[in-house]
Amino acid sequence: MADNQFNSKDFILGTFIGAAVGALTALLMTPKTGKEFRDDINTGASQVKKKAYDWKEVAQEKGTNWKDKAYTTGSDLKKKAMESTSQVTKTAAEKTKVVTQGVQSKLKEKRKKEDEALEKAEDVAEAMEEAAEELEKKN
Repeated sequence: MADNQFNSKDFILGTFIGAAVGALTALLMTPKTGKEFRDDINTGASQVKKKAYDWKEVAQEKGTNWKDKAYTTGSDLKKKAMESTSQVTKTAAEKTKVVTQGVQSKLKEKRKKEDEALEKAEDVAEAMEEAAEELEKKN
């Protein structure tokens, strides 16, 4: 598909080659004396040189514009990427904080239940000791 695309570079190259071939054909086909023919060739060469210089100027200007646009676009994309990364980092930090708080809350609840169970076990152990002492007194 890329081979079928028509771009400005191909157009300019084709125009340049076509103009050169046309000018050369016109010069060669016109009956003139040697001096007139050489003068025409020099004039044609000067015109081609001037057009090439003009096209070089246009190409440099467009190249500078494209470079500037690429730099601006690159800077904008970099800024957006940094903002997105910052937002993702903040969101991840907030979610981590919420999850951590939830885990800490559940851990406190479990510790509280363990403490309550331990107190009950100690109460039961004391009650058993008292019962054992009472049994010893009765025996």
